[in-house]
Amino acid sequence: MTSTARQDPPGLAELFAFYAEAGAYDALTEEPVDRLAEGARAAQAAQPPAQAAARQAADSEPAPSAAPRAPFRDQQASPAPRPAATAAVPDEAQAALARELAGNAATLDELRQHMAAFDGCNLKFTAKSMVFADGNPDGAVMLVGEAPGRDEDIEGLPFVGRSGQLLDRILAAIGLDRTTVYIANVIPWRPPGNRTPTPHETEICRPFIERQIELANPKLLVTLGGPSAKTLLNTTEGILRLRGNWRSHTTKAGTVIPAMPTLHPAYLLRNPAHKKLAWRDFLEVKAKLRSLT
Repeated sequence: MTSTARQDPPGLAELFAFYAEAGAYDALTEEPVDRLAEGARAAQAAQPPAQAAARQAADSEPAPSAAPRAPFRDQQASPAPRPAATAAVPDEAQAALARELAGNAATLDELRQHMAAFDGCNLKFTAKSMVFADGNPDGAVMLVGEAPGRDEDIEGLPFVGRSGQLLDRILAAIGLDRTTVYIANVIPWRPPGNRTPTPHETEICRPFIERQIELANPKLLVTLGGPSAKTLLNTTEGILRLRGNWRSHTTKAGTVIPAMPTLHPAYLLRNPAHKKLAWRDFLEVKAKLRSLT
């Protein structure tokens, strides 16, 4: 096994010669040296005489004194003007327009036309299509979700993806299908990336879904998921506390519709153990529907 011979450090003579070539002649001085000042003097010396004189004259002039500051109590008494307050969300002009358009719709077809012409919700400009409704508007049961997903945006119909297929199986288990129920969403346009709609977007679209429920006039309302329940039942309770308990939705005309909040099918796909809770809710819907017919 061979070993690399260790090289001795250079001798002092060679080290001093290196420092000399680098311009380091003194290792230590008696007084500190301001290298920045030396650089400034060198730069001034390199300037033309006229510029150097003007620079020296400018440096010799006293700086203007700052305006005296007002006492703190005066500042409190006369505060600087504040910018105008921003409009509260949702934008009142667009919300008023949505209420007007929804209120003027005498039929579901007219409501659909008004919604298609409404540009007050930014989601409209990122969605492929407006998802209005599916099923039978004369059905006794109306189901309302939150917003369309990717598959719904492509098809233009609510609940056509995996969650929709699960919903179809749940409805079939209690003797219903899309020919006997009416399905819609609180928001008819898909949020980009399936993100959660903002409170602004929800409130802008609220007049449309409320009018849609009023025009369809179902015997029973089923809210699918927490956001739908909170919007249509005017509550802040979580869906796990809300579900399984009959509530009511009151239309603008004063009609009171029994409402069953339940879990969203997409939630059930992520949490299969909770399907039994949704099954109990839909059994309640089946029993309630039988009592009303």
